[in-house]
Amino acid sequence: MKTVLITGCSSGYGLETARHFLARGWKVIATMRTPREDLLPRSDRLRVLALDVTRPDSIAAALWAAGPIDVLVNNAGIGVVGAFEATSMDTAREVFETNTFGVMAMMQAVVPQFRERHSGVIVNVTSSVTLAAMPLAGVYTASKMAITGLTGSVAHELAAFNIRVKLVEPGYAPTTRFAENGAARIQGLIPEAYLPFAQPIFAAFAQPALVTTEQDVAEVVWQAANDRSERLRFAAGPDAVALAKAA
Repeated sequence: MKTVLITGCSSGYGLETARHFLARGWKVIATMRTPREDLLPRSDRLRVLALDVTRPDSIAAALWAAGPIDVLVNNAGIGVVGAFEATSMDTAREVFETNTFGVMAMMQAVVPQFRERHSGVIVNVTSSVTLAAMPLAGVYTASKMAITGLTGSVAHELAAFNIRVKLVEPGYAPTTRFAENGAARIQGLIPEAYLPFAQPIFAAFAQPALVTTEQDVAEVVWQAANDRSERLRFAAGPDAVALAKAA
């Protein structure tokens, strides 16, 4: 029986991905900054652990408690939407700490056990903003593009140790708490001069032609984790698939 550790399981993609792997008979280590066992079905194959990917001590404690794992899913992330001009460096650093450095830290923490066993899979969840430029998301896009580049490079490095590294690129999911958190960061990040430009964009966000669901992403993460080919990138959701085909 294989074991997967998933970050950011308190809501959205992470929570649904944990359910997805559980339903398919895997052992699941569902991690979140504030553990809540009531979010997932009771199972002797489930453990809920505290994990803050921005804190090295938290990463070390969670991995020690988890024991050996077969797959790491780097899902934890935060969003920010706003004009780049108005986005402070403190906000940019906050986004990068979770979306970029948190992913790097988790990868570095698990690679030694995978390398010693000569097996393992890392699935990094990024975003469809890496497939096509989206306005008012410069800092967020930069944090995710960094992981796209990192994943491609590390996939080559780790192939010699039979470690597979994959990218899942979800589309726009307006129903997730991630989207809500991103919207909450809008306040103060759209100066008045940008409003004529920004308002039509937010109107389009409110009524998207295509959307991604949590189930779409969970299924694609499952596919990526079990894919044994050299394929690197997996678009998730109809809008992301359309962007990937157009790229």
